[in-house]
Amino acid sequence: MDAKSTFVTTSMGGEAYAQWVRRAIGHARSAGTEVIPLFDSSVEEPVELLREIVAEGFRDPITQKYQSVFVNGNPFVLESLSERYGVPADRILTTTGATSGLSLIYRTFLTPGDRVLVETPGFDLFGDIGRSLGAEVDHFHRGGDDFAVDEFDIAANITDRTRLIVLSDLHNPSGMLLRPDVIARVARMAAERNVRVVVDEVYGDYASRAARAGSAAHLSPNVIAVSSLTKIFGLSTLRCGWIIAAPENIGPIRQVSDHFEFGVSKLSHAVAALVLEEGQRFHAYSDAVLDLARPIIERHFRAWQEAGLVSGRLPDFGCIFFPRLTGVADTLDFSGWLADRYGVIVAPGEFFGAAGHVRIGFAHAPEVLEFGLSRFFEGLREYAARTVRSRVVSV
Repeated sequence: MDAKSTFVTTSMGGEAYAQWVRRAIGHARSAGTEVIPLFDSSVEEPVELLREIVAEGFRDPITQKYQSVFVNGNPFVLESLSERYGVPADRILTTTGATSGLSLIYRTFLTPGDRVLVETPGFDLFGDIGRSLGAEVDHFHRGGDDFAVDEFDIAANITDRTRLIVLSDLHNPSGMLLRPDVIARVARMAAERNVRVVVDEVYGDYASRAARAGSAAHLSPNVIAVSSLTKIFGLSTLRCGWIIAAPENIGPIRQVSDHFEFGVSKLSHAVAALVLEEGQRFHAYSDAVLDLARPIIERHFRAWQEAGLVSGRLPDFGCIFFPRLTGVADTLDFSGWLADRYGVIVAPGEFFGAAGHVRIGFAHAPEVLEFGLSRFFEGLREYAARTVRSRVVSV
């Protein structure tokens, strides 16, 4: 192991993915290395569009969307989301981002000793939030190149203490789409056991309407959906998320929110209301970024496959994918080495429960993406050759 990669491996225990990324960036910058952020999992922030929206909305007279959110959130955000998803506004609760939404759901339906069943590979916070509340975490596997869900595997892992099943669509980290009929079957099976199904949909709007007609909350009363503006529009700065659920579920969640959360940001959700009103412009921005990026990632991925360095498949939608690296078991070490030597930061599969994979985000400007993917290829070839040499020496 190179000494340079030890910044990643020496403090892995208990470290969250976001903490690792911060350290990787800080370490690379302190060494004077240019950082190429292929760990990014959304389009880049549309700064110019956002500037225009804010300038228009907050000139004199100031937009009427800037109003109190204390009672029930911003009514214009709720109205836009109600129209967007085809559900009554009283079935929607706005939150300070999707993570806040997940935390509210967990706090509502979990008590110490309960169990939450989460997907693997999967987003680390799905389990971490449950553990922080004293719940036990079980897993079901999403496997194959399409990271499919097997409802029989889920059923086999449900216990009499299971309260929540948590999955993502599009899947994080692979970007793969779940068919609505699969989610519906999982929901029916869970309902028979009095278990709720939480679907993280933050990447869902990247899929076409033909492939994914709408929120999973439509599929069954025991499905609770979570989303935000962070991934589809690149607007994490607004911290605008939401929960969609049937009345029997949104009611208890709202009570917990009213007791503990004290309301979302008046300013950021006023801007979010302006963004949602101009949603077509922001969707066009995201589509334009990916229309340019997808041919680039497809071409580079084919080259990596032809070189025998990766396996897997690109998802049909979204801006992330999760290839397996041939012959690389410790992708945490590889990712640290790559960040140090090449400045390219990818997300190690260990943080998603799948060592040997890395998550790559490709929603970048063409010149950045070309450079970053070329550097990744160069680094992967060097690392593979280095690994072969070390094996020969050890023999």
